[in-house]
Amino acid sequence: MKEEMIRMSLKDLGNVTYYDLNNEINIPVDGQIPLNKDQEALHAFLKENVGPNTKRFDSLRDRFDFLIDNNYIEAKVINQYPFEFVEDLYAYLKDQDFHFKSFMAAYKFYAQYALKTDDNDYYLENFIDRVAMNALDFAEGDQQLAHDLADEIIHQRYQPATPSFLSAGRSRRGELVSCFLIQSTDDMNTIGRTINSALQLSRIGGGVGISLSNLRGAGDPIKHIDGAASGVVPVMKLLEDSFSYSNQLGQRQGAGVVYLSVFHPDIVAFLSAKKENADEKIRLKTLSLGVTVPDKFYELCEQDADMYLFSPYDVERIYGKPFAYVDITSEYDNMVANPDIRKKRLKARELETEIGKLQQESGYPYIVNIDTANRESPIDGRIVMSNLCSEIMQVQTPSRVNNKQEYDVLGTDISCNLGSTNIVNLMTSPDFGHSVETMVRALTFVTDHSDIDVVPSIQKGNRLGHTIGLGAMGLHSYFAKNQMMYGSKDSIAFTSAYFMLLNYWTLKASNEIAKERHETFHNFDKSTYADGTYFDRYTEKDWRPTSAKVQDLFANVWLPSPEDWAELKTAVMQDGLYHQNRMAVAPNGSISYINDTTASLHPIINRIEERQEKKIGKIYYPAPYLSNDTMPYYKSAYDTDMRRVIDVYAAAQKHVDQGMSLTLFMRSTLPEGLYEWKNGRTDKMTTRDLSILRNYAHRKGIKSIYYVRTFTDDNGEVGANQCESCVI
Repeated sequence: MKEEMIRMSLKDLGNVTYYDLNNEINIPVDGQIPLNKDQEALHAFLKENVGPNTKRFDSLRDRFDFLIDNNYIEAKVINQYPFEFVEDLYAYLKDQDFHFKSFMAAYKFYAQYALKTDDNDYYLENFIDRVAMNALDFAEGDQQLAHDLADEIIHQRYQPATPSFLSAGRSRRGELVSCFLIQSTDDMNTIGRTINSALQLSRIGGGVGISLSNLRGAGDPIKHIDGAASGVVPVMKLLEDSFSYSNQLGQRQGAGVVYLSVFHPDIVAFLSAKKENADEKIRLKTLSLGVTVPDKFYELCEQDADMYLFSPYDVERIYGKPFAYVDITSEYDNMVANPDIRKKRLKARELETEIGKLQQESGYPYIVNIDTANRESPIDGRIVMSNLCSEIMQVQTPSRVNNKQEYDVLGTDISCNLGSTNIVNLMTSPDFGHSVETMVRALTFVTDHSDIDVVPSIQKGNRLGHTIGLGAMGLHSYFAKNQMMYGSKDSIAFTSAYFMLLNYWTLKASNEIAKERHETFHNFDKSTYADGTYFDRYTEKDWRPTSAKVQDLFANVWLPSPEDWAELKTAVMQDGLYHQNRMAVAPNGSISYINDTTASLHPIINRIEERQEKKIGKIYYPAPYLSNDTMPYYKSAYDTDMRRVIDVYAAAQKHVDQGMSLTLFMRSTLPEGLYEWKNGRTDKMTTRDLSILRNYAHRKGIKSIYYVRTFTDDNGEVGANQCESCVI
C-alpha cells in the first residue's frame, strides 16, 4: 500500500499541498503579493514529494554500485578517480549547504533533470548528485578540475547547458550538444543528404538549423529545361515532416529552423508558407523560419527603392560558389547589371512590410544581419546562417555529395557546445578569472567528446574548430538587485564591462589550453587573433567603467587595462587559441529556473510569471529577489521601450564573438509615450514599428533578432513558443 502511494505522488502531481500553496501566490492578501506561499510550497514539495520518493542507500559506495550495476551511470566516470576523492568531493558539496530558493527551481530540477528509476517510481539523485556527476565526468580524472567545477556549479556561478547537465555521466543518454547547423547545396544528392541529416540529428536530441539559400528558385532550369525547379517550399515541407517523424523516442517533437536569404527568388513564398491562412499543401505549422539580411537590403529600404531577387543557380554558375557564399552587398550592382543572371524585381519596403506582418502574426522570421556577423567575425571564412535560437555565428564550408550518397567534398558544419554564467553569482566569485577558466575547461570537454558521426560535416567542423559558446543569464536579476533600471546608462555600462571580462578570461583560458596541448584551432593563422588586429579595440581604448556606481559594483573584481590586453595579445599571437569561437548568449530555458534567476539578458515578462506545466497545470514563479525595494526595477518587457533592450544587447555584443538570442516584446496596443516615434498616439502596433526596431538593431551592431513576441488583450502572447531543443 505504501509503495502504491509513492507511485501516485511521483506520477500524479496535481492533487497535492505544494501545488495549491504555489497557486496562492497569485491571490493578493491586503494588496500584497504573498511571497511566503512560494517558500511554503517549496518546503511542502521537498517534504511531500522528494523525501518519500527518493531511493535511499546505506553508503555512497552502495549507491554507486547500484547505479553502475543497473546501467544508470557509466562506471568509467567514477573509476577514473580514487573513491576516497569522490567521497571527499561529496563531503565538500554537502558542506556548501545548497538549497533551492523557489518552488519552481526545485520542481524543474526534479521533473526534468533528476535521474529516476526505470519505472519512474523513485528519484535516484538530488542536486548535489547531479553536480557531482557533471564535475566528475567533465574533469576526466583531473581531481583539481573536478573540485573546481563542482564548486562553480554548486554555487550556481556556472550552469552547463541542458543536454550536458542532464546527460553527464549517464549510461543511457543523448548527446551533450545543444543544437546543430547544416546547409544544403543545389543538387538532389545533397538535398537528400540534408533531409537524412535532419532526421538523424533530431533522433539524437538536437535542434537543427538548415540553410536553403543555395537551392535554385521555383521555375529555375534543371538540365537546361526552364521552369523545372520546384523551389525551396517543397523541401521545407519534407524537413517539417522529418522533424515530426524523428521525435526522440516519442518524448517530444524534433525541432528545426530553415534560413533563406532575403535576396532569394522564393523569399515571398518562403514567408507565405508560415501564414495562418496559407494553403494546407504548403503551410508550415512547426518548422521555424529565419531570414539572412545583408546591409544592402536596409539600404534599399531606406531609399524606398526597387530590389532584385537573384537566381541562385545563375549566381553559382557565374561566381563559381554557392549563392550564400557570395557577398551580395558588394556584388549587388554587378549582379543587377549581369544579363546572364535571372532576377525578379519588387519594392524593398513591400518585402520589409511582409516580414513585419509575419512577425506580428507568428513571431517569425528570425533575422540574421549577415554582413554584421561577417564583418565582426575574427575568423577566416564566411558565416551563412545561424541556429534554432539565432545566437550561433560560425563559419562553414559547403559539401558536395555524389550519386552513391558519398561526399566528393566534405565541408564543415556546426555543433553548439553551450554553457552559461549566472551573472548575479559570478559577480561574487572569489576569483572571477579562475571561475571562467574552469567553465571553459568544462566546455572544452564537451567539444572534445562530441562525435556526431551520423553527419560527417558536423564531425569535421567540430574537430577543426573546437568551438564553444559561454553565455550568461540573470542580467535583469542583477539590475533589480542592485537597483538599476533596465536600459539605463549604468545598466549599459555594467553590461559592457561584464562581457568585456568574459571575453578577456575566455581568451586567456583558450590560450592556456593551446599552450598546454600545442594545438590551435584550424586556420588560426588566418584569423585576426593571429595578426593581432582583433585586440586593437582593447589596446587603443580603456573599456573599464567610469560611472561611480558601476565602478563600485566591480570593486572586488579585477578589470583589465589596455596594458593587460596588450600582454594577452602578445601571448595569443605567440601560442594561439584552442577554440575558434568562445562566446554565445542563448535564450536559457529551464536552467534559469533551477538557478533562480532571470533568463538570458532580456527583461522579465511579469513580476509573478505564470507557466503552464503539463503534469500539474499552472505554476507561479516570483521574479528573483523580488521585494518592495526591487519592485520598481522589475518592469515588464512589454512595458519597456525595446530600443533600450537593444542598447543593452548591443553593449554585450561588442565583446561577444558570436551572437545573442535577442527577443523583441511588443504589445498590440502601445501605451502612450512608450515609444517616442508614436508621437503620443495610442493606436495599434504597426509593421512600421517593427521595421524601426529592426533598423535600429542593425545600426547598433546587433547580429540577430530571435522571436518577436506580441501581447494581445484577447489572445495573450503570439510567438511565445520557446524552442525546448535549443534553450540551454
